[in-house]
Amino acid sequence: MPPDICRNAILARPTCSDASQNKLQTQRRWAQGGFFVLFLLAPTLNLLRFDLTETQLWFFGMRWSLGIDAFIQGDIDATTAALHIVLRAFLPGIALVVIFLTVAYHYGRLYCGWLCPHFSVVESLNNLLHRACGKLSLWDTSPVSRGNTQPSARWWPIFGLSCVLMGFLWSVTLLTYLLPPATIWGGLLHGTLTANQARFIGIGGLLFAVEFAFARHLFCRFGCAVGLFQSLAWMANPRGMVVAFDRLRARDCKTCDAPRGSACDSACPMRLKPRNIKRMMFSCVQCGKCLSACDTSQTAQQRTPTLQWQVGEQALRETLRQRAQELKDEAR
Repeated sequence: MPPDICRNAILARPTCSDASQNKLQTQRRWAQGGFFVLFLLAPTLNLLRFDLTETQLWFFGMRWSLGIDAFIQGDIDATTAALHIVLRAFLPGIALVVIFLTVAYHYGRLYCGWLCPHFSVVESLNNLLHRACGKLSLWDTSPVSRGNTQPSARWWPIFGLSCVLMGFLWSVTLLTYLLPPATIWGGLLHGTLTANQARFIGIGGLLFAVEFAFARHLFCRFGCAVGLFQSLAWMANPRGMVVAFDRLRARDCKTCDAPRGSACDSACPMRLKPRNIKRMMFSCVQCGKCLSACDTSQTAQQRTPTLQWQVGEQALRETLRQRAQELKDEAR
């Protein structure tokens, strides 16, 4: 369907832009859900875990050995052992880091917004808290407008229980990355956990529950090393993908369907201001929810969205424009 027809489609029907944005968010939710299941099952399937009882790394169902035991037993010489360490430890580790940071350099915190199991929990808890009190964080000073959702106190127990359950699920899952999953899950089922295992799950679960309830956004923005290094790589690239705001159409935001023209602000799960400059969007996870909110709001008024992703030369122009605007503001 041509863009002109798409913009003038009947409002009661999804427009072309709406459909693409809905598809984007649907794909993202599937990616998050799939990776969350993988995070939970990886130890059980021996896809990735380090067994402390055997001091053995498991990777894709295979024992991943550096050859140190074989060297100690005299089965291989020092040169062969050193080669094994380089080929099986250093090179795969370096390759993984390079690939990860290369993606972040070009596209920002894509892992956080599309795969990270912690962030998928953050978004789910945001939605539950919003249903309970109209806020996305307990530290919000005022309710956040999101669609036609009306806060109801009956959601408070569900939010609290979800924080506790997710906290303990996180604690148990992390322990299965270090000890045999059958031992941990069997111990939970039959009440045969050791004292240390029970302490780890109890204390860890409590700490995670508190973090999920009170500091989940703060952890994502300032406490996660994985997110921090992605952000640093992205900030170093002026051509990295950004959410660009068409400032020549800033007036269109005043008639946004959310109060105070903030549909995109309300949609951001990281509590950022998507129309801000890149430097102020350091923790952006490229989830695209601000784009979807802007698209829905502006399309309802038969206008194109004021927010869009830019990458490459377009992103560079946006970065240079932002810097020029900063200099102009400082001169005033």
